[in-house]
Amino acid sequence: MSGSTHPAPLRIALVDDYDVVLSGLAHMFDQCRDRVVVCEIDANAPLDDVVDIVLYDSFAQPESDQQELGALVRNPRASRVVVYTWNFQPALLSSARQQGIHGYLSKTLPARDLVAALESVHAGEIVISTPPPRSGSAMGLDWPGRREGFTDRESEILALITQGKNNADVASLTYLSPNTVKSYIRSIYRKIRVTSRTQAVLWGVAHGFTPDHHRIDHWLGGP
Repeated sequence: MSGSTHPAPLRIALVDDYDVVLSGLAHMFDQCRDRVVVCEIDANAPLDDVVDIVLYDSFAQPESDQQELGALVRNPRASRVVVYTWNFQPALLSSARQQGIHGYLSKTLPARDLVAALESVHAGEIVISTPPPRSGSAMGLDWPGRREGFTDRESEILALITQGKNNADVASLTYLSPNTVKSYIRSIYRKIRVTSRTQAVLWGVAHGFTPDHHRIDHWLGGP
């Protein structure tokens, strides 16, 4: 009598410039390791393993410049590329689709729904999340400054400032209005008790808001 067979878990790579962001995302899959295995986590490092899906986390990444997405889509080591984001501006989504991405998934999805969406992508579907209302991120996600009381968006803006971006750059990269960016920056200054951009950048450098540059292979014993 033949026994039942189970499909092999998806092999995924996680890509972003910030370890804390990627580690939080990787931990979301800890309870689903029969369905998803994180092969590698890349912070400013090129994709190394052959994987079923690259999950590109958009935190503090140049979303409006799709060069990195295009490079991932063309990478022969990645069968499919999925963007994981808070930002559902129509122009941004359209640009990502033109680059050939296979999914555009919301950071509000709980882990079980995220895994199901990735499985659908692996099966050949193009999966685009319904644009969510601006609400909290899925449980388990992390970002620099979360423990200091930053919202995910405040953290992203401080990360961009720490990278040396000016207000116009931040507005362009996040698809926020200049006035909204200024409002977020005022809130950030209050929370870290600074009064100038230089002080904010120095605080960001000292508290993990600069990009990381390495790869974590074989997350929790994965292949």
